[in-house]
Amino acid sequence: MKTQTGVADAGNLIITGLVLMLLGDLLFALNDAMGKWLVASFAVGQVLVIRSVGAFIVLGPMILRQGPMALFRVEQKGLQFIRVLMATCDVSLFYAAVAYLPLADVMTFYMAGPIYIAALSHFFLGEKIGWRRWLAVLIGFAGVVIALRPSTAMLSLPSLFGLVGSFAFALSLVMSRYLRSTSDTTLVTWQTIAALAIGIVLSIGHWQPATLVDWSGMLLLGIVASCAHLLITRSLKLAPASLLAPLQYTLLLWAIVLGYLFFNDVPDMQIIIGAAIIVVAGLFIFHRKNLKESVPTEAVPPDGH
Repeated sequence: MKTQTGVADAGNLIITGLVLMLLGDLLFALNDAMGKWLVASFAVGQVLVIRSVGAFIVLGPMILRQGPMALFRVEQKGLQFIRVLMATCDVSLFYAAVAYLPLADVMTFYMAGPIYIAALSHFFLGEKIGWRRWLAVLIGFAGVVIALRPSTAMLSLPSLFGLVGSFAFALSLVMSRYLRSTSDTTLVTWQTIAALAIGIVLSIGHWQPATLVDWSGMLLLGIVASCAHLLITRSLKLAPASLLAPLQYTLLLWAIVLGYLFFNDVPDMQIIIGAAIIVVAGLFIFHRKNLKESVPTEAVPPDGH
């Protein structure tokens, strides 16, 4: 009975992780659209600086509640540094890419993230992925390509930014799962500090005056991004990265909804077909995960992180 209760609790944690990932992806979709609007008028470094300041509006109370010294009491400092580096490369390269490429092109690169995550989780986290789920992930990515219709500008430097940034994003997510005993506040705070430092360096000589609306937009970008990072970081502590990875495909679905609500964009049949393929592939992976595996009680972090 006790074992059954533990398995049920672990199952509930996994479902919670799935919900948090979906919410985080929605916020990331908002972040992506806002970021592209801002970097069209301002340097990437300036956006990173104000974005980071905005993030501390959310992180500040959390740091005070946790205690500032807790930021320095972390496990495996080398891996923590690599994770922060990857997260900073992700956000910097993403904004650099969308400054020159259509958002659809950059999102195509980032939709390859689940493939990277599945491979990395298989080799570094011990999360075994069967051939059926491998096939489903690849089919899901094919659906993304069908829906987004990437342009012919695929070998440019901005495209390279998108490719490298998407791999850095995937690696940072795997690291978050591996370092799940570190608090969410600590993980997100250090990557925000790193983004602030890089932004200061990149903004030298490129700082521009802005209106109140522009400043507010950059601050809001930080608030949205930090909330998204907190949700994603928490989800990775509650559910396996290989299960959560395909949910990244929902970024496309959020983009369709937001495009219709805010820009009156109606998706055509090709986007609908691609989105349907993505959803079916994601549901199949979820089904195979439930069919093949259960989470033992000892896999649930005892400290709630």
